[in-house]
Order: sequence, then structure tokens, then C-alpha cells
Amino acid sequence: MKKILLLGAALLTAASLQAEKLVIKGSDTLGAKLVPLLAEEYKAQNPSVSFEIAAEGSTTGIAAITDGTANIGMSSRRARATEMSAAQAKGVTMKPIIVCYDGIAVIVNENNPLTSLTRRQVEQIFTGDVTDWSAIGGQPGRISIYTRNTSSGTYSDFKELAMKRRDYAPSSQKMAGNEQIAAEVAKNPNGVGYVGLAYKNAPGVKVVAIDGATPTNEAVLAKQYPLARPTFYYTNGEPTGETAKFVEFTLSDEGQRIAERVGFVPVR
Repeated sequence: MKKILLLGAALLTAASLQAEKLVIKGSDTLGAKLVPLLAEEYKAQNPSVSFEIAAEGSTTGIAAITDGTANIGMSSRRARATEMSAAQAKGVTMKPIIVCYDGIAVIVNENNPLTSLTRRQVEQIFTGDVTDWSAIGGQPGRISIYTRNTSSGTYSDFKELAMKRRDYAPSSQKMAGNEQIAAEVAKNPNGVGYVGLAYKNAPGVKVVAIDGATPTNEAVLAKQYPLARPTFYYTNGEPTGETAKFVEFTLSDEGQRIAERVGFVPVR
């Protein structure tokens, strides 16, 4: 009987030490580099915690909180009113938490002679009003546009910030993530696209100034760069337990140093 009691106690102890799993879904901007690094460091300090991270776009992160399939939804845009209403209808309270700040960098091939564009020219390029680089002072060549896909928060934010909410050119090619856009622009002398700050130094591309401003930390924080934005974690109400601890770690000095090292602008 004593052995059985001891065995039961051992099983209870093992259960209490069982790894807690945090499921984090959403934005590629946050989920491709930053959040995996944060998770790696957090796990080093908390070995009993495991992570499942899926970076498939901001829309999927917000939907995952609404559906209850993630602890944290990553998003590079604010949840839309329709998304908030859909969550509320299911008894879910969408809580936004600003993780860090980002700027959407417009990139061209490193051999493109252009170094600066106006906001109007950016709009003309991505809507298809201008189709050849020679029309805006570049070398002759048909412009190849690379964008994110429709589930991406960056796709939506770029329309809002750079295109007056106009539609992308029908010829634009939709990519799954920032890395894919940078890779395509690097291969194509006539390519143009946009990426988050964490990807602006990808090989083979260069960032062009917008109205004379470049996406430096200072310009993003001071809102001097026109394509700046916050990025978010979304949770169902106030986070609790291990979720709250991971959010706290993300916003800590250590977490924000990691964000800055990756290329984001810290919240403070």
C-alpha cells in the first residue's frame, strides 16, 4: 500500500512538472524571427515551457484568438471592427498589447540607381499607375511588384499608409513572407517590394527613402517616417499564467533588447 501511495505521489509530481505549451499564431513580421528568438530565450530560463509558433499572417493570429486555438495572436496591424465584433459574439475580448514598433521599408534591387521616392510615386508604382522605371527617373525596365498575401497585416497596412487604400496592381505577385519578397527583389533588377525593418538588410536589396525619410529607429518613434506602425500581441482578455509571463518577458528590458537586435524599434 505504501508503495502504491509513493507511486501516486510520484505521478502527481510528474504531472505538475509537465511542460506547459504556449501556442502563438499570426504575423510573419513578428513570427518569422522575433518571436522564435524570444521563445528560445524564454525556454532557456523556463525549461518546462514549450512553444508552437505558426507565422502565417496577422489575420490568422486574430482568428486564432477568436476561435480559442492560440494563447497569443501575433499581428502587425490592429484588429478590424468586424474582427472585434466576431470575437465578442463568441464571448472573446480581444486585448491588444503593443510589442514593438516597425517601419515598412520599400526595397529595390541593389543595382537600381534610384535612392528615393515620393509617397505619390510609391502609390503610383504599387497601384500600377506607373509601370516602367523610366517614368519616375529610373533606368528603362518594366516594374515587377512583390507584395505580401491578403492574410498579411503588412499587406493591409501598406495599402492604408502608402496607397490611400487603393487596390494593388493586377500584375503584383503575392509572397508568403518578408524573406520571400526580399529574395525575389534581390533576383530581379526591376523588382520592388516592401518588408518589415527586420528584413531591410537582406542581401541584394536596398531601402529607398520615402519623401526624404528613411526607416531609422528615431524616425519611426518620432513618426517622421511615413510608413511606421506598432505591432501587437492579441490575447483573450487580460493574459494570465504562462501567457502573461511570456508577454511580460517580451516587454522586459531583455525582451526589448532582442527586438532591437532583430531590427524592430523598442516600445521605450
